[in-house]
Amino acid sequence: MNEPSDMPLWQPSAARLAGTHLTAFTRLAETRLNRRFPDYEALWRYSVDQPGAFWSLVWDYCGVIGVKGDVTLAHGDSMQAARFFPHARLNYAENLLRRRDDAPAVMFWGEDKVQRQWSWRALYDIVARLQQALRAEGVKPGDRVAGWLPNLPETLAAMLATASLGAVWTSCSPDFGTDGALDRFGQTEPSVLFCADGYWYNGKPFDYRDKLAQLADALPGLTRIVVVPYLGQANAVARALPGGVTLDDLIAPYPACDIAFEAVAFNHPLFILYSSGTTGKPKCIVHGVGGTLLQHMKEHQLHSDIHTLDRLFYFTTCGWMMWNWQMSALASGATLLLYDGSPLYGGGDILWRYAETAGATHFGTSAKFIDSTRKLGILPNERHRFTALRALFSTGSPLLPESFDWIYRAVKHDLNLASISGGTDIVSCFALGSANLPVYRGELQCRGLGMAVEVFDEHGNVLVGEKGELVCTRPFPSMPIGFWRDEDGSAMRRAYFNRFPNVWAHGDFAEITAHRGVIIHGRSDAVLNPGGVRIGTAELYRQVEAFDEIEEALAVGQPWDNDERVILFVRMARGAVLDEELTTRIKESIRRGASPRHVPAHIVAVADIPRTANGKIAELAVKNVLAGQPVKNLSALANPDSLRLYQDLAELKS
Repeated sequence: MNEPSDMPLWQPSAARLAGTHLTAFTRLAETRLNRRFPDYEALWRYSVDQPGAFWSLVWDYCGVIGVKGDVTLAHGDSMQAARFFPHARLNYAENLLRRRDDAPAVMFWGEDKVQRQWSWRALYDIVARLQQALRAEGVKPGDRVAGWLPNLPETLAAMLATASLGAVWTSCSPDFGTDGALDRFGQTEPSVLFCADGYWYNGKPFDYRDKLAQLADALPGLTRIVVVPYLGQANAVARALPGGVTLDDLIAPYPACDIAFEAVAFNHPLFILYSSGTTGKPKCIVHGVGGTLLQHMKEHQLHSDIHTLDRLFYFTTCGWMMWNWQMSALASGATLLLYDGSPLYGGGDILWRYAETAGATHFGTSAKFIDSTRKLGILPNERHRFTALRALFSTGSPLLPESFDWIYRAVKHDLNLASISGGTDIVSCFALGSANLPVYRGELQCRGLGMAVEVFDEHGNVLVGEKGELVCTRPFPSMPIGFWRDEDGSAMRRAYFNRFPNVWAHGDFAEITAHRGVIIHGRSDAVLNPGGVRIGTAELYRQVEAFDEIEEALAVGQPWDNDERVILFVRMARGAVLDEELTTRIKESIRRGASPRHVPAHIVAVADIPRTANGKIAELAVKNVLAGQPVKNLSALANPDSLRLYQDLAELKS
């Protein structure tokens, strides 16, 4: 029951294949190049062998607005020296604001408290007014503008106005504590900060003006704080902040007009994103205008099959790279379905209700949300009709094979289920889905076009059908242009290129399957190593989280008797108890479904599992606690107090 199958769970129909972007792109490539691409693997191979020609074709097919220049790739033999489109000039915001009509560009739900909609014209006009206001504040190309904001339409508008000027946008969500926000914005030193007058979560209003005041005091370069209305108290919040002004007052002097987009170089900075920061201060990862846009348009059109008038939902906050990824879908003509608040508000059904009501064609969420919905016993297709839905995306952690089954049973049977994986580091994906390919249980469908993804053993040999390090062996446009304040590039080299010369080592423990799909087995730095055998944590979670009694799990290796033993922590479902009988069943399931080496030495029930602010399980933090080592950056955790549950446990002393 737990094993992947050679039989696909889903295959596209002939009619669907005929209308996909990938089919049209393949025909264009065959015509331009006068050669045949009989299958996806052949096209992928060409895309990584001839990256300059491939990405030039992507530019043309996707209709990028800008001047491409006469060079597509310089220094292509070097991962770090490579430069795509070095003579290009373009503007990210101009590519996203290519429409100016009355069709919906953005729909928004703030739980069940706030619902509204902006047309393309309304979005364009507020960006135009914001651009003038930011220019009057002195914002110029290269300056940083920050958002400590919920996932509001105004967040999108502020980002686009920033990008239209050639300035740099950086953001995190308001559930970050003051220390977490300061760890990020304190490094990047914004001159303007956008915030909200509060936010809703799980039906309750949250006021964070005290945190805002503390942050403002700690950011000496901050000259203006713009307060976006959400809870109805924007005027009071703005008055209480130094340099505070409401959004309405900021843009009041400026009329809607044509936007003067600042054309910038392909590698001009666009976004600064932040690593999770659990091993020290977050890395400030700088992404360029052209690489971000081109990679996202490729992923949206050639992989996700997003067309004009489609409607894309993704559950995210603006502190996660999936927010940036979703926003770029405007460049493909899609309507964005934004949501802010708890994904399980109102009994766990609100996101599914939103998808039905808004007519979502593409629905994105985390693997954790899917597992939580399944364990709540919710069957979305018994409550809702997903007539328009064609694709469901999952990321954040590996999607359990059982969750594949559940989606096809409980959501929709005719659906491209795309588990995707990449990261903040590349603001995009290494492996993802395709509307042209079958879906196999437990597998990401394919390696991304233009992404020379392989799996290496520890000596740099290519593996197929075996687990190893996920790497990328050729340059790609959305490689970060650097880390902030890392002038000589040494920090970036240490992060990605120290393991294998001239090869990007991403830090995932992965496997290329017989179907040429990908399985992610967990993070390399969290890999368990009992008896010298490397085990991905995802393999263990897959077995444990199939138990209805277990809400979620965390596994770490504990040094023991000159070796390492596996320790499994479980958070129990309401009313469930970890007794001897359940412990035995869990161990037997792990032994049978994974291997005897996976069986934990101890299983310990805990009241909470530590997570980063982006919702990822913080395995390394727990490993540090068990080893008596300090956790370097508690502010990176959403629930740092949970680490106390792992200190001095009697069960782990024998």
